[in-house]
Amino acid sequence: MIKVLVVEDEVDVRELLILHLKREGYEVVATEDSEKALLECTHQSFDLFILDWMLPGLSGLDLCKALRTKFNVKAPILMLTARADTMDKVLGLEIGADDYLTKPFEIREFVARVRALLRRNQSQIQDEISSFGVRVNLSSKKVSVDEVEILLTPFEFKLLAALMMKAGTVMERSVLVAAIQGSDVSVVERTIDTLILGLRKKILAKADLIETVRGFGYRFRK
Repeated sequence: MIKVLVVEDEVDVRELLILHLKREGYEVVATEDSEKALLECTHQSFDLFILDWMLPGLSGLDLCKALRTKFNVKAPILMLTARADTMDKVLGLEIGADDYLTKPFEIREFVARVRALLRRNQSQIQDEISSFGVRVNLSSKKVSVDEVEILLTPFEFKLLAALMMKAGTVMERSVLVAAIQGSDVSVVERTIDTLILGLRKKILAKADLIETVRGFGYRFRK
């Protein structure tokens, strides 16, 4: 289920957003200030952030910047604000917001923008897998760990991608063989153990994300 974090200090506006987001079938976590929002982000991840610009304490703009830089959030961010000045909008977009909605707004436009952001993000996710700081780009065939690119062999790349796409699921060696085997190269099940060993060495501090399930196979932690 899609999970949305709403940060809005106006009670009426917050309740209205919660109501319509839940009608769309989303799971909603809502809070009235940035400090509580950052605390929520240390415990769970979100698919969309809706931030009011004018928040008590840390502003919505500063919260947006913190999410992008300190928490490395890739999910879309929609800013809500009473500011109509073009320069303010430009500043918000440069800080890391994906879209901007000026108060007061029609709730139908709000819902439409939310849907559009999630559709756009979903198309990007299909080309990229990310979990626990490990990022795999299926098009460029690049892999990074905590934003540092690492070099993998083609087999290692296919194996890591297969595990991450089924994170939380135990994958038998025979299934992993089928996932990485090419038409001109034969791979046997014991090769998987060797590749796993190599992968763990290359991702170093994240090695424990690839779990051995004795008697069955391997699993990437979810």
